[in-house]
Amino acid sequence: MTIKVGDRLPEATFMTMTADGPAPVSTSDVFAGKTVALFSVPGAFTPTCSAKHLPGFVENAADIKGKGVDTIACMSVNDVFVMGAWGADQKAGEDVMMLADGNAEFAKAVGLEFDGSGFGMGVRAQRFSMLVKDGVVSELNVEAPGEFKVSSADHILGQLDSVSA
Repeated sequence: MTIKVGDRLPEATFMTMTADGPAPVSTSDVFAGKTVALFSVPGAFTPTCSAKHLPGFVENAADIKGKGVDTIACMSVNDVFVMGAWGADQKAGEDVMMLADGNAEFAKAVGLEFDGSGFGMGVRAQRFSMLVKDGVVSELNVEAPGEFKVSSADHILGQLDSVSA
């Protein structure tokens, strides 16, 4: 079953790259007591993800955080080393937390996985974004296959504007 607005995120563990190497981080660590803009991409270093999706959040990080978001997090079904390298390549720095969901456990738990085996990618997470307040989904934006519209930083900014209006 796909997660929906009003649902609490399931407990899961991501991996993130730190100065000391890979480290686990739980959904509680990321979301408890915070407002988080989470976005998911099908794969690090893939065309739309690298040219538009992650760069949009990096470029708009100050504006997004200025509207009450504590953390911006990028998730993908890639290993922690790939996510760390991609974050460095894209200059995500401290602006965007890079979360590796290497076994698609979180993607499956929220019902937003897809089978990319036909493209040689295995199980991946769909392209989506969500606003999460203290672990509860307040906005959910799932892209149609092949689309990049509702999961963008601009779309999240618009949702944040309508919440504060």
